[in-house]
Amino acid sequence: MRLLSLGYSPCPNDTFLFYPLTHARIETGGLRFNVRLEDVETLNRLADTNALDVCKVSWHAYALLRDRYVMLRAGGAMGRGCGPLVVSRDLREPADLRGRRVAVPGSRTTALLLLRMFARGIKEIVCLPFHEIMDAVEQGTVDAGVVIHESRFTYQSRGLLKVVDLGEWWERSTGLPLPLGGIAARRSLGPEILAQVNGIIRSSVDYARSHPAESAHYVRLHSREMNEDVCAAHIGLYVNEFSLDPGRQGEEAAATLFSEGERLGLLPKFATNIFLAAEAPRHKQ
Repeated sequence: MRLLSLGYSPCPNDTFLFYPLTHARIETGGLRFNVRLEDVETLNRLADTNALDVCKVSWHAYALLRDRYVMLRAGGAMGRGCGPLVVSRDLREPADLRGRRVAVPGSRTTALLLLRMFARGIKEIVCLPFHEIMDAVEQGTVDAGVVIHESRFTYQSRGLLKVVDLGEWWERSTGLPLPLGGIAARRSLGPEILAQVNGIIRSSVDYARSHPAESAHYVRLHSREMNEDVCAAHIGLYVNEFSLDPGRQGEEAAATLFSEGERLGLLPKFATNIFLAAEAPRHKQ
């Protein structure tokens, strides 16, 4: 038996898709996992110190880790209509962000990368835990905030206004789905273990989608938003076909995100592959 450390977030999409793996609903062969749940920015920093073998990370963070980690093909958060939102109490147009203080959910989040791609002239970026951003906007500590996860479903109930949907902007600009986060694993694990872990996570996603009711208690146990409808909407949005495999479209989306970030001087360049290589198709005998 080999023990690997695994980190993912307490957000509904992660707890939903990892429930089968962590609760013995699927076979994991000779691998076992020591699980750690943290917010995504904490996970980004843990991966930066090689603290975890397998880790949910933002695509922004992964761009800085590609020499040591490879993005697995299964378990990712990618799609359409799922991007971060910039919200405010009183700002209504993207141009209003110029000269303002804007909160983001971490210095290595995809939310920050997209904001920097989109907006110029923001006076100050303030990094806060994602669950504190709407409070800061409400209290006037910041002029606007980039919300992710459950917050994109609940900001209106707090009386906040949408300034811009960064995912909608990305899709309109590129025609591609938006890569938000994914499951990265240390390259030093070697191709056989990496392929095995990817297969296990794919099986976990597949099982979770086929048995959605089984994970409900686990999802609500960890979610900051306990409303069942919000949790269900969150899962439905972020756990999709791209969570099983990015396919060519997902590969193109990730490559475009990186190339645009590199062009703007926001990301370093690496010559390594972005995704774990796809398994060769199995031919029927």
